[in-house]
Amino acid sequence: MTATIPATALHSPVIAWFEAHARDLPWRRPEAGPWGVMVSEFMLQQTPVNRVLPVYEQWLARWPRPADLAADAPGEAVRAWGRLGYPRRALRLHGAATAITERHGGDVPREHAQLLALPGIGEYTAAAVASFAYGQRHAVLDTNVRRVFARTATGVEYPPNATTAAERRLARALLPEDEDTAARWAAASMELGALVCTAKSPDCGSCPVAGLCAWRLAGKPAHEGPPRRGQTYAGTDRQVRGRLLAVLREAVGAVPQSVLDTVWEEPVQRARALDGLVSDGLVEPLPGLMYRLPAGPAKAGPDGSSDAPSDAP
Repeated sequence: MTATIPATALHSPVIAWFEAHARDLPWRRPEAGPWGVMVSEFMLQQTPVNRVLPVYEQWLARWPRPADLAADAPGEAVRAWGRLGYPRRALRLHGAATAITERHGGDVPREHAQLLALPGIGEYTAAAVASFAYGQRHAVLDTNVRRVFARTATGVEYPPNATTAAERRLARALLPEDEDTAARWAAASMELGALVCTAKSPDCGSCPVAGLCAWRLAGKPAHEGPPRRGQTYAGTDRQVRGRLLAVLREAVGAVPQSVLDTVWEEPVQRARALDGLVSDGLVEPLPGLMYRLPAGPAKAGPDGSSDAPSDAP
């Protein structure tokens, strides 16, 4: 995969568009700081901005520094995560806050390698925090950026399902040399994908680089297949897990098995979902068939390909 247009031809119009049209999001404000940026990146993984905003504000009001979160039980992070979905992200964020407190004196590290070494931090999040919080030069590849690059530079409607080495090479080739410009480019190209170059209804008439877009100039050829559909939720183990967690989040103390048994009629699926929550460290079993949110050290777990938000920096 190679760019067919000069990278410098894209930078100025996209960044100028961003300066005029960027959303006023709290994690973009100076007062957010590196910790606010990191929290937003965890929350935005596979979750749209409108769902993240209220939880983000409440989270930082309660835990304005990594040390504040680290001092609380991991179960409280799961409780505060509410209905954002994929609650293991809450445990990963708690694990990262604990490591920041223990290894870095409570300050989110500046170095990309140090960020990448934190539990729960993958390639995307390390690059995003280094770029958005510290203005560094990194290729920040989320779904929106990958789609913009696929269309403008390579002439295809959608990027592959998983990030490829070719996409990483292209992102590095398109990266401005100047650090500050590179950081603005990362945020601007992401916002362009979120607001204009969308998956289902791209607004080419509002795109600042429509005249350079390889996909548009080629007549917008259809991709081999439609964009990947969202995972079905109703009736799945995810739905059962969500209902079980909802009961535990609302409870003041431990919850007996008999109460959890009322949330889902099918016993085999219910037991499987509960076992999965325990295995993931999201639920702690107690003697006497009692369960609660975890009070001990969080299980951060590996950070995989989902380490990229579905919307915004």
